[in-house]
Amino acid sequence: MIPERLTALREEMKRRSIDIYVVPTADFHESEYVGEHFKARKFITGFTGSAGTAVITLKEAGLWTDGRYFVQAEKQLEGSTVTLYRMAEEGVPAVEEFVKDKLPQGGCIGFDGRTVNGAWGEKFAAIAEEKNGSLFVGEDLIDLIWTDRPELSRAPLFILEEKYSGKSTAEKIKDVRAKMAEEGADVHILTSLCDIAWLLNIRGGDIQSVPVVLSYLVLTRDQCIWFLQEEVVDDAIRAYLNENHIETRPYDDIYTYVPDIPESAVVLMNKSGVNYRICNELNKNIQVINKPNPTELMKAVKNPVEVDNTRLAHVKDGVAVTKFMYWLKTNIGKIPMTEISASDYLEARRREQENFIDLSFTTISAYGANAAMMHYSATSESNTVLKPESFLLVDSGGHYYEGTTDITRTFVLGPISDEMKQHFTAVCRSNMKLANAKFLYGACGLNLDILARGPLWDMEIDYKCGTGHGVGYILNVHEGPNGFRWKIVPERHDSGVLEEGMITTDEPGVYLEGKYGIRTENELVCRKAEKNEYGQFMEFENITYAPIDLDGIDPEQMSPREKQMLNDYHKKVYEVLSPYMTEEENEWLKKYTRAI
Repeated sequence: MIPERLTALREEMKRRSIDIYVVPTADFHESEYVGEHFKARKFITGFTGSAGTAVITLKEAGLWTDGRYFVQAEKQLEGSTVTLYRMAEEGVPAVEEFVKDKLPQGGCIGFDGRTVNGAWGEKFAAIAEEKNGSLFVGEDLIDLIWTDRPELSRAPLFILEEKYSGKSTAEKIKDVRAKMAEEGADVHILTSLCDIAWLLNIRGGDIQSVPVVLSYLVLTRDQCIWFLQEEVVDDAIRAYLNENHIETRPYDDIYTYVPDIPESAVVLMNKSGVNYRICNELNKNIQVINKPNPTELMKAVKNPVEVDNTRLAHVKDGVAVTKFMYWLKTNIGKIPMTEISASDYLEARRREQENFIDLSFTTISAYGANAAMMHYSATSESNTVLKPESFLLVDSGGHYYEGTTDITRTFVLGPISDEMKQHFTAVCRSNMKLANAKFLYGACGLNLDILARGPLWDMEIDYKCGTGHGVGYILNVHEGPNGFRWKIVPERHDSGVLEEGMITTDEPGVYLEGKYGIRTENELVCRKAEKNEYGQFMEFENITYAPIDLDGIDPEQMSPREKQMLNDYHKKVYEVLSPYMTEEENEWLKKYTRAI
């Protein structure tokens, strides 16, 4: 199937004299996850992961993806004629390097200008110019060969009340306009779906597990124009928009609006987020201030209402996960279980919780060797039967009106080897060391990542991903600019200063291909500690409440301080969750939160 699709694409390339065609994993908004309509890279390669770029020449095809997906991609590309390029591995060229090497003199690079951001598009333009070539960006060639392509989503909208958002839309717009004034900008072009949803206090459902609305927004000193599929605006939403002086226009009208922005205007936008077509259609004389959207930091720093609400969301989520753990641990080997049936049971426990909206991402339920694939997703073909042995890794989360959760627990289902216990204990130590960090204000995740990675590096083990990411508020579960990572990865944009109110995950792990995977993930909210002559100290509050499976812990491998950190955490877990559990569950919970 994939070879036939590649042949059809190459025929379209030949008709337009295109030598290389780039297909990213992107919608028109640089969203991390995309709706079904936008899964062009999946269509042309067969690889289903959430990150990757396909590059097709008239003779070759390649897929670039990161370490989270190496194992998965290798399996899914088998027989496709698509070559896997493992990003950041020694000797592997970057996409731009490959394109530059393969582009002939006078050649043409093609891509849908709406799915490549402005900054990246400029790199391709520079390559084409160097080779005396050209770009072809005005047409989506995949659309020509994808005959049964899904339509654009038009999901219903809902207003996020101020008791949940903590700040009105009018106040947020006023704050953004103040930032525009500081920069001397007349116009702000905003295309990030999460930023738009946060600014307007409106949520939708146009991307699975990401409650956003396909739209663009332009803010001037006296206008707020929202470009969207207007048929989704009902009477209640229309009244709300009118109240906040927000004008709507059709979704695609952004492409006729942008060329008409006067050349005297000063435009604020983030070229790494705004698509190449919008960037390219601005009048060339316009002054562009290329900076991160002001909303990025505003939404990353949760206000006190959002922080308090998120704690409540984690109580509900902790109840669901712990009831699942009780069911799993007490029934394994007694009743039939599979990766999918376990995932379904956990989802049912979440849906029982008040104000539950949806899962915050597709649950990863991975048994044994499957868990070595960081973003494994069980299918009817791969669905593995759970046995009373080895590990089950479950990475999951939910959206509640009170906030968004993301938690990973690795459960011991029966006998495990000494090596497995050693690795499980090391991951727990790593998690706790980071959660209990104290640091001076001005530090970012790069400064702290070693606390989590250190115990594993001591064993000459590493994990090919960051240690943690920011979490949105009923938005994308992955959010910048905060994160934990040992080196800067520019495209991840997660090396910002840790501010009070930011929520970041803490998720070290061990992944041994063909054997097992272990990950323990909690969410941490950054807050101020003491201030003295050395400056403002900062610390974290652990807001995830669920046991870390003590059946995998070897206390002999932990220092007294590490044991105390785990005991303090488990004491908190019991205090928070016990009021919501049955008598039998609480007896069990006492055992799994006992001091070691």
